[in-house]
Amino acid sequence: MLKENRKTLIFYLACSSFLFSSLAAADEELPLAPQNTDFYDNGMPAENKVQLGKLLFFDKILSGNQNTSCATCHHTLADTGDGLSLPVGEGGRGLGIIRDTGVGADAIHARVPRHAPPVFNLGATEYTDMFYDGRVAVDSDQPSGFATPAGDDLPDNLDNVLAAQAMFPVTSAEEMAGQAGENPQANAAAAGDLPAVWQIIAEKLGNIPEYVELFTAVYPNEITQASDITYVHAANAIAAYEAKLFRFDNSPFHRYLNGDEKALSPLAKKGMKIFFKKEKANCVSCHSGTFLTDQDYHAIAMPQIGPGKGDNSDGHGDFGRERVTGNIEDQFAFKTPPLINIALTAPYGHDGAYDTLEAVVKHHLNPKKYLFNYDRTQAVLPSRSDLDALDFIVMDDTQRLNAIADANELEKVNLSDKELKQLLEFLNALTDPAAIDIRGKTPRSVPSGIPLRE
Repeated sequence: MLKENRKTLIFYLACSSFLFSSLAAADEELPLAPQNTDFYDNGMPAENKVQLGKLLFFDKILSGNQNTSCATCHHTLADTGDGLSLPVGEGGRGLGIIRDTGVGADAIHARVPRHAPPVFNLGATEYTDMFYDGRVAVDSDQPSGFATPAGDDLPDNLDNVLAAQAMFPVTSAEEMAGQAGENPQANAAAAGDLPAVWQIIAEKLGNIPEYVELFTAVYPNEITQASDITYVHAANAIAAYEAKLFRFDNSPFHRYLNGDEKALSPLAKKGMKIFFKKEKANCVSCHSGTFLTDQDYHAIAMPQIGPGKGDNSDGHGDFGRERVTGNIEDQFAFKTPPLINIALTAPYGHDGAYDTLEAVVKHHLNPKKYLFNYDRTQAVLPSRSDLDALDFIVMDDTQRLNAIADANELEKVNLSDKELKQLLEFLNALTDPAAIDIRGKTPRSVPSGIPLRE
């Protein structure tokens, strides 16, 4: 039976761009490791660049009101996320699931429209676009080498697409910049002057002697004084930190592919067969490749909670990939998430609609049923009456639900309770043990002197 299962697995993995080869004449079917495991940090970057990025990632000096960092929504104490369906950005208080919406004039104005994605393995070179809609992407036709919302305003010399992505959260009012009238960074962001936003941050960093020293050490051929620092330098360092320290590709599943028969439990092996077999769950139709993502975009009738990107006439809803391509066929399509460490990264979905792995798997098995019967207790959202009133506007609109359902690409799949349990066991086997405790990737302090505690 094991040999038969392996034949099935090999066939579907081969279709998913995995590389296979014989390890020994006695077992020619045993697959080798995934084909594409190149990372941006292979051979680089220097350790001091990683350490600079680590400090910047946690330093609230990057935000307009100096109260929010990259780590606020992607924290090492929350598996590079925040545990919430939708982040509470600039103006909130606390960390993770206990973060609130703030108080008084400093309180948040709106929830961040989309779930904070985990940062695991984003330094792999197979990632050529970023965000749920792919609005930041490698593009050799662009002067900067990247297609982004900044257009020609995006500076040159970004190391990779992960660094290009790091240019944008600091320009978002809800995420890090703040509201117009609150600070110069927010004013520039509200005016759409992104270069001014990046220059303001660079000047803040240049006013901190320790940062000047660190930037000079990392970029000795480019920086000799404070005025030489640019936000591109900061974004490249942040990307170096993320690429190197959030690489996790040694899950039991990876070890099994490398020939360790005992890496997967018998239950997980059965779940693996369900995952890859077309006549079963057929998860591999989207979750293929090195990190079990096809790096593509699909509409799967995911419930829409929170404000979204404001794509309907009343300012609510999210059209996903269509926002970038302008193609109606891409409406409600979002990027396929990678599944490595998936058990650590709840909630799930582009808006964090599902709080448990079992719930989101059930949705995939019968998308339309779970869309129309969405369990709103799955939403993890800190309550505030005015925000609560907006959270389910789309879900309360039958016409909009029908449109989301009509775009669905997934077929209904029938699994027994036993098979569902086996599938979940396999998904849990995608967790790299080294990712379970990443507290050591957190600095104790940052050069700005702003306290790390939220």
